[in-house]
Amino acid sequence: MPRTPSEYAVHIMLAGGHREEVRFATIQDFQKWYSGELVPKSSSNDFINVPLKTVQGEYMVVRPAQVVALRVEPVFYGSVDRD
Repeated sequence: MPRTPSEYAVHIMLAGGHREEVRFATIQDFQKWYSGELVPKSSSNDFINVPLKTVQGEYMVVRPAQVVALRVEPVFYGSVDRD
């Protein structure tokens, strides 16, 4: 039986070598942000919001044209699935 991730860590690699990590509660939350914010403006130098899970209402802004790679990593908190 496959385990269900507790959340998803998204590692954003930016031009110039900077890296940022943001977390999404579900893969659907990430996909909604990715397809609704990042992809439509992928060549733009205007800032877009990146939602941060740590504090409600806190955001990071990035220029989509400066995003060179994304890595999505499932994060598991418990070693035993208790469903």
